[in-house]
Amino acid sequence: MSHNTVSKAYSFESLSYPILPGVTDYHCVKHKLDLRCDHPFHTDVGTIKDNVHIKDISVAENKDFTYQIVQPQGSASTQKVTFLFHGFNEKDWTKYLSWATAICEGTGSSVILFPIAFHMQRAPKYWSSMRAMYTLSEERKQRYPNIVQGSLSNVAISMRLHAMPQRFIWSGLQTYYDVIQLLEACKAGEHPYIQKDFEFDIFAYSIGGFLAQILKLTNYKGYFSNTKVCLFCSGATFNRLSPVSKFILDSEANVALYSFLVEHFEKFVLKDPVLHHYIHEDHLEGKVFLSMLNYQKGRTVREELLKKYEKDLYAITLKKDTVIPSFEVINTLQGAYRNIAIKVDEMDFDREYTHENPFPSNVGNREQIEADFAEVFAKVCAFYTNG
Repeated sequence: MSHNTVSKAYSFESLSYPILPGVTDYHCVKHKLDLRCDHPFHTDVGTIKDNVHIKDISVAENKDFTYQIVQPQGSASTQKVTFLFHGFNEKDWTKYLSWATAICEGTGSSVILFPIAFHMQRAPKYWSSMRAMYTLSEERKQRYPNIVQGSLSNVAISMRLHAMPQRFIWSGLQTYYDVIQLLEACKAGEHPYIQKDFEFDIFAYSIGGFLAQILKLTNYKGYFSNTKVCLFCSGATFNRLSPVSKFILDSEANVALYSFLVEHFEKFVLKDPVLHHYIHEDHLEGKVFLSMLNYQKGRTVREELLKKYEKDLYAITLKKDTVIPSFEVINTLQGAYRNIAIKVDEMDFDREYTHENPFPSNVGNREQIEADFAEVFAKVCAFYTNG
């Protein structure tokens, strides 16, 4: 944290948590509709005992939590905020504090570090216990001898998604509704720091870009009409990602997710009335979510919306990124026929880097890394401040 900025915590209670798996009776507030889903909470596929399978609706940390705002030193209130959305399977904000500080100093905007459901401070501490997760990981490797990239870092999320892939959708939708809830509280003048006539942009990294695009393209109540969205190492549809990594997901979880969300999604939706309602029945956020899962099937809906908001989106990709490859971001954002005018800057650093760690802090060539960091965030801030 720079001496020009300060980070402050604010409490949040998610009102959308009842959408999560864990009960049989659901209620859609928008349609005043009761829905019933009799499916088991999760299968025993991928599970070892009952270790990480708390019912989603019962995870207290995911419902009541604090989020941080990085703000200019000495500012009593702000009229401009930038949401920062993190990557998949993240448990710690450390690497993002310098990103948020760079945006705050480069634009004058306060930066909201908002956690995705079941990530960061919204996950039980047990899922981050190195000793417990090491044991689980070893047991999982014995159960699935051909597993690739199984690790103590990804075992909790891999087991949970392996057993119940629809968690990807429900936690995504919960976070979508949480962001709307926060915006509406601010607009009502209920936030101690954010002025009610505030404006906001979004900076999103990795899977956070999935959330950012759904928010922007849905444009709930016109709230996002003037919002600029900057995507970093992000922007491709779900079926064009390669998330198998010891820091993200193991191969067994990835196969289960792909099977559910891409290969057989329509068949699963037909069996689940709650999912069917949110994906196919008058929930634009569900339709946009669906369009971001499958490059080919979602193309018409997605490209129409991307074209509509082309001036408000900008992406920075990294040439050696193998998790979210540059060409897949270009395919998605600029369209199959390259007729969408979204600017994509592909960068390549003259050093080793990965998708998960573009600016490593534990290696020797600090000057080079700091120069690369400065170049990336100069581009980010220029996008927000120009016109």
